[in-house]
Amino acid sequence: MHLTRRAFTAATAALTATPAMAKPVQKPIVIAHRGASGERPEHTLMGYRLAIDQGADFIEPDLVLSMDGVLVVRHENEIGGTTDVASRPEFAARQTVKFIDGEKITGWFAENFTLAELKTLRARERMPDLRPGSAKFDGREPIATFQEVIDLARTESRRVGRTIGLYPEMKHPAFLASIGLPIEARLAAALKSNDLDSASAPVFVQCFEPAALVSFKTLSKARRVQLVGAGSPAMISAQGLKAIAAYADGVGPDWSMVLPTVDGALGPASALVKDAHAAGLLVHPWTVRAENRFLPAKLRRGTSPAEHGDAQAVFHALYAAGVDGVFSDFPAMAVAARS
Repeated sequence: MHLTRRAFTAATAALTATPAMAKPVQKPIVIAHRGASGERPEHTLMGYRLAIDQGADFIEPDLVLSMDGVLVVRHENEIGGTTDVASRPEFAARQTVKFIDGEKITGWFAENFTLAELKTLRARERMPDLRPGSAKFDGREPIATFQEVIDLARTESRRVGRTIGLYPEMKHPAFLASIGLPIEARLAAALKSNDLDSASAPVFVQCFEPAALVSFKTLSKARRVQLVGAGSPAMISAQGLKAIAAYADGVGPDWSMVLPTVDGALGPASALVKDAHAAGLLVHPWTVRAENRFLPAKLRRGTSPAEHGDAQAVFHALYAAGVDGVFSDFPAMAVAARS
């Protein structure tokens, strides 16, 4: 199956419902969180390819900016934890301290490097103690640009014969704007230049900062998703969700906001999905991980934080709650549970 660029932008009806439908899709989408990041270093092309082979519908690139304004793919603009920059003597003097979203952070930052310099670095596993198998792939790939991920999605769509969508996250847009590197317009331009500037394109643009999504709405027709952390319960109240629906097409809550933990086990589903659908919003919770460290006590197996517990129980309960999609570091598990 050969997907043209036009077909790539249009072939999403089977993957998602339009926001106006305000009801769960028949088949929730599986979003590969930073790729198959439970098994390969996050945000690497090899990790995205593995996720696609495992059946993921969308791949998620977190976006930051280089000094010369190029969209690059890293979990944070601080790159010391996900690359080998700390071991590179030529960049030792670039270590610095910044205040980002009220937090003091010491490290190396993408916006202090040109794209050419970033390309000399190599990706590595962010949590090697939990994921030693992934850490075996350290050093194999450079930092990817967003354009390279777009190209990968298009190439892989042709290879596997189905549309692979993109789910980019704008990281720290207010901070980037404060240093003269606004990200919203750059992302909108990238989508337009790749014929992805439409509500039917296989794209969701996500962010934790409402102002960035409001701004992005004026720049692009691509669908938008408001991310919500567990510490922001007001945002997922019925009233809060109605407010989100004024500028977004979906909401991405911490999965615990859909499935509260009660006495170390999964409790009954909250009203979040019902209320979001009533407001016309899709619901894509994040992020289901397999390791004991990230699971409720009664779903853990063994004694090591790195051992895999019963993540399937979380997937099954989320699907039963009516979510429209789910983020996971282990796409194969999410696909298996959906089946």
